[in-house]
Amino acid sequence: MSPAEEEKSLPLPERWPRASKFALSACAAAVAELVTFPLDLTKTRLQVQGEAAVHGDGAAAGRATPHRGMLRTAAGIVREEGLGKLWQGATPAVYRHIVYSGVRMVAYEHLRDSVLGRSEDESFPLWKAVVGGMSAGAIGQFFASPTDLVKVQMQMEGRRKLEGKPLRFRGVHHAFMKILSEGGIRGLWAGWVPNVQRAALVNMGDLTTYDSVKHFLLLNTPLVDNSVTHSAASCCSGLVAAVLGTPADVVKTRIMNQPRDKQGRGLLYKSSMDCLIQTVQGEGFMSLYKGFIPTWMRMAPWSLVFWLTYEQIRRICGVSSF
Repeated sequence: MSPAEEEKSLPLPERWPRASKFALSACAAAVAELVTFPLDLTKTRLQVQGEAAVHGDGAAAGRATPHRGMLRTAAGIVREEGLGKLWQGATPAVYRHIVYSGVRMVAYEHLRDSVLGRSEDESFPLWKAVVGGMSAGAIGQFFASPTDLVKVQMQMEGRRKLEGKPLRFRGVHHAFMKILSEGGIRGLWAGWVPNVQRAALVNMGDLTTYDSVKHFLLLNTPLVDNSVTHSAASCCSGLVAAVLGTPADVVKTRIMNQPRDKQGRGLLYKSSMDCLIQTVQGEGFMSLYKGFIPTWMRMAPWSLVFWLTYEQIRRICGVSSF
C-alpha cells in the first residue's frame, strides 16, 4: 500500500487532527450554549442596569432605574417580552462559540503539546497552563469578536422595544450588515480589546483550571479518566472563570452596547479603561460584579455540559482524552 493510500485509510481524526478537534469542540460548545443561554441573556441585562441613569439617557434620566435581581430580571423578560425572548441573540451566540471554542481548544492543545511542552511525568506545570489558557482564549476571542458584538446588541433589542425605542435589527444577517455599513470592518471589532482581555481571564480560569484539576486528580487520587473526574474539574473551572471574568465582562458588555457616531466611535466611553473608571465612580466597585450570580450559574452548567459533551464526543470519535 502506497503512503497516499495508507493515509486515506486512516480515520478522519488522525488525518486531520486539528480540524477534527475544532469540529468536536464546536459541537460541544453549541450544545452548552443553547442549554444555558437564558442565563447569559439575564446576565447581559443586569450588567447594563443603572447605566442610563448614570449617563442621563433621555427619559430614563428623569426617573430612578428599577434594579432587579437575577430571578426578577428573568421573570420580567418572560412576562414583558415572552418566553422565547430568553433565547434572543442565541443564533449569533452559537456562531460565536463555534469560532471561539473551536479556535481556543485547538490553540490550547497545540501550545500544551507542541510549543510549551509537558513535563517528563506528563504533567503540565501551572505557569505553562496559565500562559496557554490566556493565549488560547485571547486568540479565539479575537476571531469571534464580531459574532459576540452582534449577540450583545441583539440581546438588548427587547429592552429597547419596552423603552419605546425603534428596533435596530431584523435578524442576525441584518445586524452584521448594518454594523458593517455604519462602522466598516473596524466596526465589527468594536469592543474587541475588553473582549479579548475578558476571554484571556476567563480561559485562565476555565481551560487552566480544568486541565490542572483534572490531571491533578488523575495523578494524585484513585479517580480515573471518567465523567466523575470531568465533572469535578468542570465545576472548579466554572467558578474560577466567573470570578476572574465578570469585571471584564461588564466592561465589554457596556462598550459593545453603547451608541456610536457616524465614524463608529463610542458616545459614552473612550476606551475600556474609561468605561471601568466611569462604572466604578458612578456605581461603585461592586458594579463590576453585576450579573455575577447568573454568570456563575451559567458558567458552572456551561462548563459541565461542554466538558462532559466534549470528552464523550472525543472518546466516541476515537480522539484521545483532553
